[in-house]
Amino acid sequence: MRLFVAVFPPDDVCRDLRHRLTDGGARNVRLTPVDRWHVTLAFLGEVTAERLPEVTRELDAVTVPRGAMLRLHGGGRFGQGRSAVLWAGVEGDLDGLHRDVAGRLGVADREFTPHLTVAYRDDPVVRLALDGYAGPAWPLDGIALVRSVPGEGYTILRSW
Repeated sequence: MRLFVAVFPPDDVCRDLRHRLTDGGARNVRLTPVDRWHVTLAFLGEVTAERLPEVTRELDAVTVPRGAMLRLHGGGRFGQGRSAVLWAGVEGDLDGLHRDVAGRLGVADREFTPHLTVAYRDDPVVRLALDGYAGPAWPLDGIALVRSVPGEGYTILRSW
């Protein structure tokens, strides 16, 4: 099963960003589904069912800094053209949480850019709407282990 560990912003935070993007005129680009909006802390890739108990044990030991304030702010782009990914940035200290999760799970330590993917295609209107965006702050209330099934969506297996 394909797994990742993520933070899910509250509904009001997602609504605020979606409103900013659609009010900005983002009508010709397909936004990612709001119910899937998340900030990935670590991508595990394919994990066997036999390894799942080990993964959950390691995540049991993670110290989640509950109450740490986060905010969607600004944005950027990975890649170019049709392979571009547009994202909203995340303000707040997720670096330590990322290192703890990635270290415990033995995930390769790549450069961590906390972000929330909003579209899988470049669009100047979306980029402009993200420029200077500062959404409502919210307190971190936990992390989730998520299963991703391409074409079907996400299932939260467990939350901490």
